[in-house]
Amino acid sequence: MDKPPNTKHCGYLYALGQKVWKRWKRRYFVLVQVSQYTFAMCSYREKKSEPQELMQLEGYTVDYTDPQPGLTGGRAFFNAVKEGDTVVFASDDDQDRNIWVQAMCRATGQSYKPVAPTLAQKHNFKGGNLHTDMPMSQLNSERTQKLGMDEFIAADPCKCMHTALFQVLQKQTLQHRMNDSFSCLGWFSPGQVFVLDEYCARYGVRGCHRHLCYLKELTEYAENSAVIDPTLLHYSFAFCASHVHGNRPDGIGTVTTEEKEQFEDIKSRLLSLLENQIVHFRYCFPFGRPEGALKATLSLLERVLMKDISTPVLPDDMKKVIRKCLEKAALINYSRLTEYAKIEDTMNQAAPAKKLEDVMRLGELCIEVLQQNEEHHSEAFAWWPEIMAEHAEIFWSLYAVDMDASLEAQPQDSWDSFPLFQLLNNYLRNDTLLCNGKFHKHLQDYFIPLVIRYIDLMESSIAQSIHRGFEQETWQPVNNGSTTSEDLFWKLDALQMFVCDLHWPEPEFAQHLEQRLKLMASDMVEASVKRTRIAFDAKMQKANKSTDYRISPSVCTMFNVLMDAKKQCTKLCVLDAGQEFGKQWQQYHSKTDDLIEEAFKEMISLLVSKFVAVLEGVLAKLSRYDEGTLFSSILSFTVKAAAKYVDVPNPGMDLADTYITFVRQNQDILRDKQWYTSSMKAICVWLTDRLDLQLHMYQLKTLIRIVKKSYRDFRLQSVLEGTLNNKTYETVYNRLTVEEATVSVTNGSDLQGISMRDSDEEEG
Repeated sequence: MDKPPNTKHCGYLYALGQKVWKRWKRRYFVLVQVSQYTFAMCSYREKKSEPQELMQLEGYTVDYTDPQPGLTGGRAFFNAVKEGDTVVFASDDDQDRNIWVQAMCRATGQSYKPVAPTLAQKHNFKGGNLHTDMPMSQLNSERTQKLGMDEFIAADPCKCMHTALFQVLQKQTLQHRMNDSFSCLGWFSPGQVFVLDEYCARYGVRGCHRHLCYLKELTEYAENSAVIDPTLLHYSFAFCASHVHGNRPDGIGTVTTEEKEQFEDIKSRLLSLLENQIVHFRYCFPFGRPEGALKATLSLLERVLMKDISTPVLPDDMKKVIRKCLEKAALINYSRLTEYAKIEDTMNQAAPAKKLEDVMRLGELCIEVLQQNEEHHSEAFAWWPEIMAEHAEIFWSLYAVDMDASLEAQPQDSWDSFPLFQLLNNYLRNDTLLCNGKFHKHLQDYFIPLVIRYIDLMESSIAQSIHRGFEQETWQPVNNGSTTSEDLFWKLDALQMFVCDLHWPEPEFAQHLEQRLKLMASDMVEASVKRTRIAFDAKMQKANKSTDYRISPSVCTMFNVLMDAKKQCTKLCVLDAGQEFGKQWQQYHSKTDDLIEEAFKEMISLLVSKFVAVLEGVLAKLSRYDEGTLFSSILSFTVKAAAKYVDVPNPGMDLADTYITFVRQNQDILRDKQWYTSSMKAICVWLTDRLDLQLHMYQLKTLIRIVKKSYRDFRLQSVLEGTLNNKTYETVYNRLTVEEATVSVTNGSDLQGISMRDSDEEEG
């Protein structure tokens, strides 16, 4: 037949198994790789391509073996063993057997490496199958002599010191168990427990002695940093204590003097061990592993502190031991942390900035350590939260020494240390046990002068920037205001956000800081409003009173500054709704709002007064045409004389159109009913002064056009009908209507179609 694919080895072997190859006979075997990790031993018949029987090698262990009595055929034996199954193979020579064993070992992937028999063993096997006739007793005798067991076999069990022998046996068994590739935590395997139980039962080894020896060995391993399950220690200690104290639940228990002395010695060692583990709880039980081990250790400590098995330890005694251990733990944890961060080297030689950076990093590490303690170890110490708080306070007190040294090295008026306060305070204020504790108070006491000093300097700086800024202000629009106002509001907001981010833990001082910043913001806003008002007055004094006047962008910027100040005031000058404050603070804040409103109204009134002054200038020009004046007669005669020869422009219409253009262009910026009311009042006063005079033709035409256009334009600007049709307007309207009728009767159609009656329909 053809060789199967993936063949690793093949040849003739004798075989006998329990599940396959149940008859001892010579067969042709092939070791085949079925998949990446699966191999099989297959037996074939002659001229057959399919295997007759096969066995997967997964889970089997291959080893050399002695010749099996009763099996004829084959000289070199080996076997494959698996739980519940054993297959014996035999080849014709040792070389072929070695090849098969090596190939099958690689296939099974076993960690145990078989060792070939010695030359003496091979010599005994020569001469055909003579060894198969040798009795089993003779074979066993030879193996016993080889292993040096004759002395033990011949010894009288009744004359041996089984307590000492058992101690050696248990020690060696535990040593073998602890050398396993996996962690056993000191527990014996079921097979080892069976052997030790059998020895104790057969040779009368006392249980108390057994567990005392076990405790001693486990304690030694634990003292050498091996991980031992505290539950196992607790079990053995309780068993021994029940014998020593003589109050076992079953009422049966004896103890020798030697065992009692040994128990006291082990108890003392165990107490020291447990205290040391609690002191080094972060390193003996890292991240709470093994799970529940620290809690079991504390339970064992409580059991060790008991005077007898029935009298519980007093809570104060237990608390005293835990407090002492955690005090030492704080020092050890901080010392190792500084070694890890390498702080000691930099504290003496580094620059102030480097020192502060290192203390910041050390603070972050301290917070991380305490957070790990809370996450992984707080459950074990749940009965003593106040002791854990004391442990944290001691830990922080050690950190405070390095922190103070670093902060004292900082230059005066340096604000780089505020991030350190924020880092520590954000952690401490969220911890109910550490908030406003000893270290937290120390931190606040150190930074209170710095915060006050910083606010004082910022207040002075902002006040100076307001003074210099408004003196050099160009009033160019920047965002919602001017350059100075934007800088002012940004600084005030940044300062308040800085204090808010501090999250000061003491309510009284936190409220004081907030009230001071709100008062400072109110003062600064008032100062900016007053400076803006002064600048506006100066701007209005320089403005001309002709119809060429237009509201400049700088004036708009001043109005925007006031609007932005009003908006920012609600944010920067108002306390939180949840705080209680007196009437004095409400009056102070209302005073700021009133100041802004008053300044805004005064600026609008001043601007309207400027517009009315322009209108008064127009009316002053019309006054030259008053009836009975020499200037009026000259102008009328000149116009009539010139009209005979050339087309003379209408002076009244030019003046009216110029004023209407002035109104419309400024209305795009200022839309206020006060302007309309003041304008109508000025016209009404001008007409009242000429109540006994008839208006000149040009005066009438100009006034009709001005009144008509003003009425229409302000109506388009959403001025209400009640304001438009006020008594002043009605008086003006009636007077102009009468004058229009008089002129129509006297001069015919000289008004050129201009009339008050169609004022609502005229366009342009």
